[in-house]
Amino acid sequence: MGNEWNLSQQKRDIVRSIETAVVVGVVSSNQSMEQVMEYIDELEFLAETAGAKVLKRFLQKMNNPHHRTYVGKGKAEEITNYVKAHDIDIIIFDDDLSAKQTGILEEMTGRKILDRSTLILDIFARRAQTAQAKAQVELAQMQYMLPRLKGMWDHLERQKGGIGMRGPGEKEIETDRRIVRDKISVLKKRLDKIDLQARTQRKNRGDMIRVSLVGYTNVGKSTLMNVFSKTQVLAENKLFATLDTTVRKVVVDRMPFLLSDTVGFIRKLPHHLVESFKSTLDEVRESDLLIQVVDISHPQFQDHINVVKNTLKDLGAAEIPMLYVFNKMDLYREHNLDDFLLKEEKEQLLKELHDSWQQQTNDNACFMAAVHKEGLTEFRDKIKILVEKLYEKRYPHKTRFW
Repeated sequence: MGNEWNLSQQKRDIVRSIETAVVVGVVSSNQSMEQVMEYIDELEFLAETAGAKVLKRFLQKMNNPHHRTYVGKGKAEEITNYVKAHDIDIIIFDDDLSAKQTGILEEMTGRKILDRSTLILDIFARRAQTAQAKAQVELAQMQYMLPRLKGMWDHLERQKGGIGMRGPGEKEIETDRRIVRDKISVLKKRLDKIDLQARTQRKNRGDMIRVSLVGYTNVGKSTLMNVFSKTQVLAENKLFATLDTTVRKVVVDRMPFLLSDTVGFIRKLPHHLVESFKSTLDEVRESDLLIQVVDISHPQFQDHINVVKNTLKDLGAAEIPMLYVFNKMDLYREHNLDDFLLKEEKEQLLKELHDSWQQQTNDNACFMAAVHKEGLTEFRDKIKILVEKLYEKRYPHKTRFW
């Protein structure tokens, strides 16, 4: 099945059913094999979330990806022979490919070629539920597609043309660029209108402290939202289960505040996707307090913290006060504490972990297993103290009503 870009659709399901795939990555001189394996593990998880079954991974050590085939000629031939011998449907690359690279690889392998950005955009298209999220995803797709139109124009559905629409000698690729630019303009205007409505809604919430859950994708933000606010937000063991921001009113000892669940972040998140979702992430920028949920059981959780930190910086939200919630402590103990250790030794190791992060976060950390409600009391107490301080500073007149 080839890439079919239909400009009249708001969803483009690139992976429509369970298809077989291989993933491809390059190990550069400034990366460790451990880092690259982590990236490839994540790429496989993305593929599974999109509905594909990954059967093999290909890695090659290179200083820079090849300008024509991303990997070297020999590796490209190895991949081609494998996908043809095993009837593989898709080849997924861990970095963005140019239109030229995609075209050469498709011709060489006879298979559908995807890169990380295309895969993430497809998952977002599947997950989008509201008009805003659908428009944001479509805008990101259009912006991603525009510089890659050369060589893929024959996949586009004609929406303009005919009498009076095409200039003398205008090429089809030029027409397609005009179609995409016009669509981008329409989507931006639509999102501006939706954004204005959202800003009005936020203003109508009154003098209430706003708290937002942020973090890497699939760390348990929605689970924590459900447990703490006693609501039902979709929580799955898949990447980007939540796209649309969910806002709930929470009351702790008669003290009310607004709690928001937001889209998760990820490495190599497509630039256009971040740009398109900035209006949704206004909820983060306008928050009084951020709760960064961290999957402490993940081997690369510190790298995840840095990804979130850098994304918040890009959004202009780096200075907002932060509470760190180290989630999935049950899995951390399972993965990191040997059964042969004495109880006292386990307790000592956990204490060292706790003390270390309390020191690094200025005592703004708590440890939980949200799915089991473990640590919920500590989390509730931390939130109460932080939110109460914010009320005293920003809305002192409100505190007398509690």
